[in-house]
Amino acid sequence: MDSDTLLARITDYASRPDPYPLYAELREAGPVVRQADGSCLIGTYHEIAALLHDPRMSADPRSRGETTRKPPFLRLDDPEHHRLRTLAMRPFGPPHSPGRVDAMRGEIARLTEELMGSFTAGRQVDIVDDFAYPLPVTVICRLLGVPRQDEPQLQEWSNALVAAADVRPDEDPTERVRAGQQAQIEMGAYLIDLAEQRRGHPTDDMLSAFVNEPDPALRLTQEELAQTAILLFIAGHETTVNLITNGVLTLLRHPEQLDHLRREPDLLPRVVEELLRYEPPVHIRERIPHADIDVTGTTIPRGTSVVLVLASGNRDPMRFHEPDRFDPTRPDNEHLGFGGGIHLCFGGPLARVEAQSALGALIPYLDTARLVEDPPPYRQNAMLRGPRHLSVHL
Repeated sequence: MDSDTLLARITDYASRPDPYPLYAELREAGPVVRQADGSCLIGTYHEIAALLHDPRMSADPRSRGETTRKPPFLRLDDPEHHRLRTLAMRPFGPPHSPGRVDAMRGEIARLTEELMGSFTAGRQVDIVDDFAYPLPVTVICRLLGVPRQDEPQLQEWSNALVAAADVRPDEDPTERVRAGQQAQIEMGAYLIDLAEQRRGHPTDDMLSAFVNEPDPALRLTQEELAQTAILLFIAGHETTVNLITNGVLTLLRHPEQLDHLRREPDLLPRVVEELLRYEPPVHIRERIPHADIDVTGTTIPRGTSVVLVLASGNRDPMRFHEPDRFDPTRPDNEHLGFGGGIHLCFGGPLARVEAQSALGALIPYLDTARLVEDPPPYRQNAMLRGPRHLSVHL
């Protein structure tokens, strides 16, 4: 097939169970592969890593002339990105709140144990609905200060926002974008109201920390608070659900590695790192160059949509030895699972703790478990790739 249809084929739902042959085709055709819709596709590790660190590459959709509201800091460039990311980090991690993630370890372990209370031999469970989804959602809601009874409504808004951001070149995005914008308005209003209830009455959560910041120079505006809280909610669970679910699926498909992990539980952190390379939760990121940019002899014009296929870079044989082999003992595993550059996922440490807790607790059950359906049904989203359901017979 023609290489200029690769993006359409990658994002086609039929490719969701196994996009990796298409990624190999992309690397073979690359490094820069122009698409029929005018975008450029890049799937080789070194080129992706360089562009993620290149200040000429913009994450802001307004760079290509889109007239949208100011996006959250994930889609902003420095210096505004740095300002908002720094303010968001203050109540989350070092240097201002260095104990936040570590303090959650006990809570995460308790939630994991609670969710596994119904995991009994002979029962069929859905790893997504019964475990991988409720764990990170509950954790991020605790961090933000969202009441548990409101979690379903936030998830409904989150689904609309994630769908609006998906890459689907052969589909008119108008309705998805409209639904996403409406969800952003409603979710933002909810989170602002929740934060305002804590103004002057601080509690131990991030919304409270945002509205009770004593230094005026370090306060978020209401719009910034809404966008930041929405981003933290979505990023705080969407990727972790995929990481845990992809992890279970991969271990069940590789019983020899599962047995190795059972015998050497100290290998678990390296298992999670290899999962972030081998079956990452985020497959695609988009950037837009501020100026004409040269990539290995190919000029990409200013304003072009550049689609960086992170998951393809993670399987690049020019960077990783035997990249299609799942190998938790792999040395020098500098994967692209959390992106790179100024937009490197700052929630990575929390996602690692959650994945290690979840997979560690599941190991005794996976020894005799079997997949009910392989491949399982996948989510529609090509950017955040993972099973929608993962039925396992214990």
